[in-house]
Amino acid sequence: MAANTTVDSPAHALDIGAVQKALNEQSIGGWLFYFFHENDPLATRILKLEHDHFYSRRWFYYIPAKGTPVKLVHRIEMDALDSLPGEKHVYLGWRELEEKLENIIKASSARTVAMQYSPGNAVPYVSRVDAGTVELVQERGGVKVVSSADLVQLFEARWTEAQLQTHIAAVEALKSIVFEAFAEIRRCVEGGIPVNEYDIQQFIIQGYGRHGMMSNSPPIVAVNGHAGLPHYTPSNSSHAPIKKGDFVLLDIWAKKSSPHDAVYGDITWTGFVGDEVPAKYTQIFKIVAGARDAALELVRQAVGAGKSLRGAEVDDAAREFITKAGYGANFVHRTGHSIGTEVHANGANIDNLETRDERRLVPNSAFSIEPGIYLDEFGVRSEIDVYIGERNVVVAGQPIQQEVIPILGDIANVK
Repeated sequence: MAANTTVDSPAHALDIGAVQKALNEQSIGGWLFYFFHENDPLATRILKLEHDHFYSRRWFYYIPAKGTPVKLVHRIEMDALDSLPGEKHVYLGWRELEEKLENIIKASSARTVAMQYSPGNAVPYVSRVDAGTVELVQERGGVKVVSSADLVQLFEARWTEAQLQTHIAAVEALKSIVFEAFAEIRRCVEGGIPVNEYDIQQFIIQGYGRHGMMSNSPPIVAVNGHAGLPHYTPSNSSHAPIKKGDFVLLDIWAKKSSPHDAVYGDITWTGFVGDEVPAKYTQIFKIVAGARDAALELVRQAVGAGKSLRGAEVDDAAREFITKAGYGANFVHRTGHSIGTEVHANGANIDNLETRDERRLVPNSAFSIEPGIYLDEFGVRSEIDVYIGERNVVVAGQPIQQEVIPILGDIANVK
């Protein structure tokens, strides 16, 4: 394939051979990355491009199922993709861009090209390329653009064994912090010391530091009706007191401060500020835990049998359990989300409510399972993290929560 300039990269951004193997397995002719004005953070992450490089003009990077990758960059930013392997083509005007893009695609003889696109915007997390660019590629390249959703997972959502160990350590630390927070609530309530949601939120953040953890955002500490708001977060100026007889929800997420590619843990536990949990809380918790366990069992069965499973199917399992119990209208969010170096990562989500996430759950990736029931008086969520290997499932932080924690009671054996 002719090019204006050829540059051999001394350090490949990703394993091109692995990408081409995946393309051939999925019968896709090539993977086309397109970037303009921060439209696609997936592209820069997957290609491992330098964060400090300034991109003001459109660029394309094409990996064919067979052959050499090709980059198409603007004349005033000729070095934009120099860290990537492959032939370099340079354009100046829009006519030249369209002509060279057409030639690049047609030279690969591809019939289908994957882009960060989702038909019907079913998976908006992947849908990063605008409709006009998709039209351009299809019309000029003579190809059908297909979704890169499952390709993205292979190169963005999978963990190494070392990352799995950072996750297990993170969840164990988070669980310790949950019980430290419950103990702090107990200390304050029994000692007559005023305490509120924000105080405990800050106590948890300090706990991250004590356990060598870091987080991208503050945790959720929600009391009574605030627990019925799934994304409620207290602040210094807006919070509720925590008193005897209150229901408390703690949703906390963090990762180890090192290594740089450590991955998150994300768990939710609930407690009652008393020595015996009232039946109304126990009843709702049992339904939520049942939905959690039904979803987890579906995952375990599928992984153990080597069967393909999609995020939407796991959501359906949890949602069906809660719906049969009469609380379907009170389960107002997806069942779970992908987890990685960001707490909300770019793999398949456990979702058939907010989106139709039909991406398959790929080995060596992880996600949360966190069904909930949200009422005016209180809300219950139970969240675990699930890692799937080739034929095994790991749920860190055992034992997972089996009952609402009586914060003023005997909880020494609950951990």
